[in-house]
Amino acid sequence: MSKIVNVVLSGGVGSRLWPLSRKSRPKQYIPLFDNKSLFELTVLRNQPIVDKMLMVGSVQNVDLAKAFLPAGSSTIVEATPRNTAAAIAFAAMACEPDDILIVTPSDHLIENREEYEKVLQEGVKVAEQGYLVTFGIRPTKPETGYGYIEYEGNDVLSFREKPNLDTAKEFLKKGNFLWNSGIFCFKASIYLEELFRFEPKVYRAAKEAFEGAENGVLPLEVSLKIPSKSIDYAVMERSERLKVLPSNFVWSDMGSFDSMYDYLKTKGHAVDGHGNMAIGTDRQVSFLGVENTILVYTEDAILVVEKSASQDVKHLYEELEAANSPLL
Repeated sequence: MSKIVNVVLSGGVGSRLWPLSRKSRPKQYIPLFDNKSLFELTVLRNQPIVDKMLMVGSVQNVDLAKAFLPAGSSTIVEATPRNTAAAIAFAAMACEPDDILIVTPSDHLIENREEYEKVLQEGVKVAEQGYLVTFGIRPTKPETGYGYIEYEGNDVLSFREKPNLDTAKEFLKKGNFLWNSGIFCFKASIYLEELFRFEPKVYRAAKEAFEGAENGVLPLEVSLKIPSKSIDYAVMERSERLKVLPSNFVWSDMGSFDSMYDYLKTKGHAVDGHGNMAIGTDRQVSFLGVENTILVYTEDAILVVEKSASQDVKHLYEELEAANSPLL
């Protein structure tokens, strides 16, 4: 009998949330949300909907996650990150062909649980008909940090990369664009069929790595042969089996400090009269002569960033990585 399986992806380091997010403890494991982490909230949110949970992630992430996974969950440990097309393939190979996979990142913040459960259950029904389902979020502002889906009804017309502000405003004006949530639903067999059809090299190399796994740990040498491609590029943007479900639940990928700022502000976190916010410290922080600035405090690093430049923290992270900094 087929099962509904929540495939939880947890391989990233949250580079745009440095210095809060580190390789040793990525953003999804920081208990910033009513003393719960994004990973813990993901598990609690999806557990009532599914029959089983299967996590795919790095060694560090699997170790951090084990305390929050329910009994009976499985893990697949990636020897090296090879992006989401391969990560989801590993999960599909570990399931029965007719199992319905609900693929969710572990670092998104979602509210309005009733609406979330409703649209995911609808997605399961569509997936049972042989479609690849993606969930698009109705945009509430001209966001430049998210990809977009152009749609008509439940049909996808196009995927769009993260736009500049003028383009994002145009998307909202047209009214037929959704934020790309990165949440998917499909039969394990359908995904693997489409992956083999469009990216046979990814499929074959992922299959070889999966078959060579020991106790759920994938072999490094074989894993390095897998082309690194996202599910969007590898499958979703090319398949004719695609459907989108416009969704109204409250969603944020919590990928940068401007997203965190907006969330914390709604929860009553202190913001001064010029829109400045301090994160990570209870000390008195005074901002003079600046507006919409975020100060992020940790024991070994302090970040000061203008809210509109939050996406650029990733470049700072890359510079620290190139310098082999111990601060990562």
